[in-house]
Amino acid sequence: MVTQVTEGVRVSVLTEYQPDYSSPLHAHYVFVYRIIIENQSPYTIQLMRRHWFVFDSNWMIKEVEGTGVRGKQLIIEPGQKHEYVSGCNLRTDIGKMYGYYLMRRLLDGKEFHVQIPQFTLITPYRLN
Repeated sequence: MVTQVTEGVRVSVLTEYQPDYSSPLHAHYVFVYRIIIENQSPYTIQLMRRHWFVFDSNWMIKEVEGTGVRGKQLIIEPGQKHEYVSGCNLRTDIGKMYGYYLMRRLLDGKEFHVQIPQFTLITPYRLN
């Protein structure tokens, strides 16, 4: 698990390769990742937008941007956390992702970026 804290918001990431949905012979590798967002700040926050950078080992770069996560602009109270699972497809058996969330404090409307730590997507056989 990788973790990063920005302005009192902790983001942790766990990844897993999905061999049943992948096809190495067709350069198709599927990974899922679990994101845990913990509000360790004293403010209620709302996740407004996400911005991801996805790289594979062929240096193919994709940007993914949009409102909220999984279609929701989450509100997270102090001391609460939110978890969700998502996934991505790569053309190679190793890659990486990172990005940020645009958050807004409900108290005063201040917007700020929360970093999503860089994490590796790698097939288990590459680790041998």
